Amino acid sequence: MTITDDLQKLLDILPQDLRQELENHPKRDYLVEVVLDLGRRPEARFPHAAEYLSETPVTQAQIDDCIQRVGTFGGDNRAGIEQTLHRISAIRNRTGKIIGLTCRVGRAVFGTIGMIRDLVETGKSILMLGCPGVGKTTALREIARVLADDLNKRVVIIDTSNEIAGDGDIAHSAIGRARRMQVAKPELQHQVMIEAVENHMPEVIVIDEIGTELEALAARTIAERGVQLVGTAHGNQIENLIKNPTLSDLVGGIQAVTLGDDEARRRGSQKTVLERKAPPTFEIAVEMMERQRWVVHESVADTVDTLLRGRQANPQTRSMDENGKVAITRQLSVVQGRGGNLASEEESLPAVKQVNGWRSSGQMVALPPLSIERERVTGRSEFDRLLDESFNYSSDSIDFSHTKSAGPNGEDLPLHIYPYGVSRHQLEQVISVLTLPVVLTKDIDSGDAILALRSHVKNHAKLKQIAKARHLPIHVIKSSTIPQITRGLRRLLNIDDPEIGDDRELQLLLHSGSDDEIDALEEARLAVEQIVIPKGQPVELLPRSPQVRRMQHELVEHYRLKSNSFGEEPNRRLRIYPA
Repeated sequence: MTITDDLQKLLDILPQDLRQELENHPKRDYLVEVVLDLGRRPEARFPHAAEYLSETPVTQAQIDDCIQRVGTFGGDNRAGIEQTLHRISAIRNRTGKIIGLTCRVGRAVFGTIGMIRDLVETGKSILMLGCPGVGKTTALREIARVLADDLNKRVVIIDTSNEIAGDGDIAHSAIGRARRMQVAKPELQHQVMIEAVENHMPEVIVIDEIGTELEALAARTIAERGVQLVGTAHGNQIENLIKNPTLSDLVGGIQAVTLGDDEARRRGSQKTVLERKAPPTFEIAVEMMERQRWVVHESVADTVDTLLRGRQANPQTRSMDENGKVAITRQLSVVQGRGGNLASEEESLPAVKQVNGWRSSGQMVALPPLSIERERVTGRSEFDRLLDESFNYSSDSIDFSHTKSAGPNGEDLPLHIYPYGVSRHQLEQVISVLTLPVVLTKDIDSGDAILALRSHVKNHAKLKQIAKARHLPIHVIKSSTIPQITRGLRRLLNIDDPEIGDDRELQLLLHSGSDDEIDALEEARLAVEQIVIPKGQPVELLPRSPQVRRMQHELVEHYRLKSNSFGEEPNRRLRIYPA
C-alpha cells in the first residue's frame, strides 16, 4: 500500500507549540486527529491511544487562530484545507460561536481495496458499513480511483462535505480521473445525486454517508436506472439497516406479511411474518470490522431473507496480512440438537478470487464437526468420500448362487422376486449398488415374492388370485422411484430402514454423475439433514433443471419428506417441507 497524507499542511494550522510537539512525536505518522476544546488540554489521538500535547488549556484566541487558517465552515460545520483530504469539524455554543475543533487527518491509501477488488470489478452496487474511523471514506476514494483509472468507467463522486476529494475547487489527485460534484448544503445531497445521473451520464455514482430517507430513495432511483452505486451508510452491520426504518430501503425494505394457515403450518411460523418487499438497492454489502478485516455479504437479498427468518447469516470474512496476501474465511453454522457451533472454512489466496459453490455462497450450513475435521485433513468433502465408497461396492464379486441363508419366509437366498409394474432397470440398479441378495425373475412360478405398484394391484383381481394360489406374498410400493423400490426391497429382506439412509443409496439417484448433479444432491441432503429434520423448517433450494430436480425429489422422498417444485423456468426450484 502507498499512503499520502500531506500531514504538514494540517500541522501548519495548529498553534506553534502544539505543531512543534507533533512534528517531533515518534508516532506522528499514525496520528488520527487533534482535538482542541476551549478550557481543556489539547489532545492528540492515535489508533489505540490518546495523549495530551500540553498542560496548558486551549484558549479562545488559539481556536480563532486555527479558524483563520482553514476554509469556510459549511452547513454541516465542516471545513477543509485547500487540495488536501484533512477535515476540520467545529463545535459551536448556543450563540453559534466556535468553541471546539476536531482536526482529522485525511489520508489517501492506494491499494486499500485489494480485499474486495474482485467485487468492485463485477459492476454490482456495493454498500460499505462500519463505525467511524474504520476507513470507509478512504476505501470509497480508492474504489472511485480504481473504477475510473483502471476500469475506464465514467465515475461521478457526490462529495457533500468535500471529504472524498478534498477542499477547494480542484479535486485531490487521489480520486484519479473520477469527477467530483460538490453539494451546497447537506440536505440537498439527494437532489445532486439525481442531477448527476441526469446531466453527466455516469456509469458509477459514489456517495458518502447516506443518512436520510430522501437519499435512500434517490439511491434506489439511480440503481434502477442501471448505474452502479458505491456508497457508505450509517450503521455497523446489515442488522442495523434492517432495524432502521429510514435506511431499510437500501437492503430492500421490510414489510409484515400475513400467511395463510397452510403456509404458516408449513413454515412452522406465526401467521404474521416479516419479509423483504423489494430487491436491495445495493447487491453487495461490506462490513468494515477493522482496517484489515472486512465481512462481505455477496448477496444482500439472501442475507436479509436469512436474518428475517431468524437464522444466522453466513458471510465471508476477508483479511489481509503484512505481505498483502488475502485470506477468505467463512463462518458456517453447524446445526446441532442443542444450539449452534461455529466452524470456519479458510483459504489463503495469492489474489482475491470468487468462491463458487452452494455452501460458499452462504445459503447452506456446514457438515457436522466430525465431517469438517475429516474434510480439513483429507481435502475432500464428506459427500465425495461417501460417493467414492459407494462406487467401490460391486455385486460382481458376490455369488449369491451359493448363499443358503434364510429369507423372510424361510426361503433360501438369493430371494427371487417377480416385478409387476415396477421398472426393471431401476430394480437392477438398486440390487447392484446395495449388493442385495435378490434375483429378478420373469416367471411368476419361480418367484418367492411379488413386488408391484399399488395402483396396478388395486384393480387387478387376477394377480391377487394367482398370488393366493401360489402362496406368494405381494409387497406394494406407491411409485416406481429409487427410494420406494429401495424401501420395498428392504422390507422383503427384513432389513431395517436406516435412521437417515444408506449413504450408498445416494449413488442410485445420480444419472450422469456430473458435478451439477452431485452438487444438487449434496445441497438437498444438507438441507434435509441439517435444517428440515432437526429444526422443522422448510427450505428452498437453488434453481435446477427438470432432470436434476427429479433427482432431488427422489432424495427427499428417501427421507420420507414432502417436496414440490415452484417458480417459472429457468428459476424453477424445490421447496422441502418438514414431516
